[in-house]
Amino acid sequence: MGAMVSVAHAQSTETTPPPAPAVAAQDEAAIQKVTITAQNRTQQLQEVPIALQVIKSDQITKLAANNMADLNGYIPGLTVDDQQPTQPNYTIRGIGSGDTFVGTDAPVGIYVDGVYTGKTGGALMNFNDVERIEVLKGPQGTLFGRNSAAGAISVITKDPSNDFENDYNARLGQYGERYIDTLLNVPISDDLAARFSFVDHKSKGWLKDAATGDNLNDQGDWGTRAALRWNAPGRTKVNLSWEHESLNEQARPEIGLIPVAQQIPAPPYPANPANYLNPLTAPAYNNLNASNNVERRLFNGVTLRIDHPMDWATFDSTTAYRHFNSVNITNNSGTTQVNSFLDTGNVEKNSTFQQEFRFSGKNDTVDWLAGASLFHESADQQSQVITNTDTLDTIINNTQGFPLYSTVNQLGQGFGLPVNVLGNGWQENMNNVMTSKSYAFYTDAIWHLTDKLNFTTGVRFSHDSKDFSWYNPQRQAVGLDSQLAILNAPQAGFGGANFWQAAVGQGYLSQPQSDAIQAAMVTNIEYYNPISTTSPFAMSKSWSDTSPRGVLDYKFNENLMVFGSITKGYQSGGFNAQSVAAQYNPEEVRSYEIGVKSTFPEQHAQVNASVFYYKFTDLQSLTLVQNGNAIPQYQITTSDQVAKGLDVDAQWKVSRNLRLTAVGEYIDQKYGTYTDSNGVNLDNQPSGLPLWSAAAGVDFTQRDVFGGSLNYSLQHSYTAPNRCNSDAVQQGSCLYTPTFSTVSSKERTDGRIGWDSGDHKYGVALYVTNLLNNRYVTGIDNTSLTVLGTASATISAPRVVGVQLHMSL
Repeated sequence: MGAMVSVAHAQSTETTPPPAPAVAAQDEAAIQKVTITAQNRTQQLQEVPIALQVIKSDQITKLAANNMADLNGYIPGLTVDDQQPTQPNYTIRGIGSGDTFVGTDAPVGIYVDGVYTGKTGGALMNFNDVERIEVLKGPQGTLFGRNSAAGAISVITKDPSNDFENDYNARLGQYGERYIDTLLNVPISDDLAARFSFVDHKSKGWLKDAATGDNLNDQGDWGTRAALRWNAPGRTKVNLSWEHESLNEQARPEIGLIPVAQQIPAPPYPANPANYLNPLTAPAYNNLNASNNVERRLFNGVTLRIDHPMDWATFDSTTAYRHFNSVNITNNSGTTQVNSFLDTGNVEKNSTFQQEFRFSGKNDTVDWLAGASLFHESADQQSQVITNTDTLDTIINNTQGFPLYSTVNQLGQGFGLPVNVLGNGWQENMNNVMTSKSYAFYTDAIWHLTDKLNFTTGVRFSHDSKDFSWYNPQRQAVGLDSQLAILNAPQAGFGGANFWQAAVGQGYLSQPQSDAIQAAMVTNIEYYNPISTTSPFAMSKSWSDTSPRGVLDYKFNENLMVFGSITKGYQSGGFNAQSVAAQYNPEEVRSYEIGVKSTFPEQHAQVNASVFYYKFTDLQSLTLVQNGNAIPQYQITTSDQVAKGLDVDAQWKVSRNLRLTAVGEYIDQKYGTYTDSNGVNLDNQPSGLPLWSAAAGVDFTQRDVFGGSLNYSLQHSYTAPNRCNSDAVQQGSCLYTPTFSTVSSKERTDGRIGWDSGDHKYGVALYVTNLLNNRYVTGIDNTSLTVLGTASATISAPRVVGVQLHMSL
């Protein structure tokens, strides 16, 4: 920074005209005010008594960010897991369930132009013509709705304008990284304008199959957005937009932790973590064929927004429809061996309709709004377990000490039959159908008690209902059934008896053994509940809630405000998709927060901070559960937890050319009295969330360079080590081995050097993500550990260097 200041001083001495008056210089260095709509009102950021951060479009560009996951680490308190983009996981201040199944809601509300999109396939998409992103921390249910118990992420796109615009951007980087976005804004008349944008992101991936050399984690995602704005009579504004996105790429690769040499003839059981490979250097193998190795999503959304001002209030209406189809099939064993083959799949289609009406107004006494919303969702999901009879042979031998399929093969072939029950595919499906309805009424008012003191009161009345069904038909195993037909057929050599009768008659099997083996070969091992085998089993449930908030803020002067808030958050209950008739209670969060927002005009600095305390009741979490099935399942479990913490957000504009930023969060989150679904006592133990996360950045501009300006940007983030508890190893969040650990702190550094022409029509930049090439094991998948002795891991991306190009005609 000292060098940058020196360069800035030298530049100003050599190339700039004599300094302007002091007042003008101070204005150039002043921190610009940021306008937001976090409270469904247009306000200045520093006037909103909520802990929040704003990411603007230029910051997205400097970080070469494609979606919210690329901002990970730079918004402390927010984490985004995008390793499965059709099933992403958001958490804010430690609250996030992992929105994997249709019976589940997510506590972090994702909104695009006020429309809720936080459901699996629609929750993580490419940035497309984004103006800014507002990340609101803490319960936001009063204004945003039931699925914002942890907070809300509000994405604001750019509306059509009356100015002609065209813009073209491209990125080319390592590992086949290719990004293109285009924009065209056309004013059709004084009252009508249209806007069209296109974005396309592809890469070949940085991980290769050790056996074939093929790429394992390519990316492919493109989308379009079209918007039409009409200035109707009576000062009414009408915005109609359509969004389309298509994702088609390979499924998330997992790196096996068991050396291949130890997997033959079968992986050692139970597995010994002391012998695990380091996934950062271990070979990766893919056991999915070309047709199965896929993660796809097709998304379409239409939104109609109407804004009509009246003498006493403004009326707003938002009508939206969303639909997506998605497919995601993932390897869960990290091996290519035929006797430890296990994949899981998710096939989903989802449609939502949202209607919201709102009236708002203000006078000298109160700034108020009131509204009503209706939300309807229809979803079909098929959860798949894809394996084979060789793997089933391993599972049954490991858990029951009897290699069932090998035994049948040995006996059948010993009897001279042309039979082989090994080497046959086996698939089980759990089919879920859900219809969800939610309606709410809400009001929010900012009372101006004095010129300096405001009191905000708000309340939302919500009612949710869900109709849900489970259906798990008999397994699909065509090849095995053809072999069983041979075993069941009468044989002349057995005197007209079939294989089973002959095996019992000759004393190779007892009758109970024969009956048990035959039943095991036709009965599901994972989804076998008899009440939903022949036809769907359905349940219905409804919940009602009242969520209030109260906020008191006091302005000592125009540059200093303190606030305190008490807020309740709510998330509806639901159903565990993989466990028939299993349901869970609604989640409630009570939040207490005290904060300060301060500006130092003479120093060109801002410092915002808040301390908070949460109390969770029935906090919903996605947990790997050993529930008696052959293979453990991820299910929603609930627990009571408490958390306390501190948020800090600061920036200092040292000069016109140099800006420094720093953000951080401390959070201590623990369980109350709780024994989890695996029987592990977690009383008063940490939830696993790191205590600290922080980020800092420097942005420096060198002016009058080749008719334009050079911008240097460097961003760094730090996340403290995970905090382990008694179930953390089973869940894959805490693991120490001789070769690696999942617990260590994590750091990331991104940089960019870019030149922009004086008229901003041309630009070129060199960017690098993960500049220091820090690599981490991001998670352990223990789905197959307790039955196959296999475990696998996911890892973070390496350094990527690329070039950005910009043009505007």
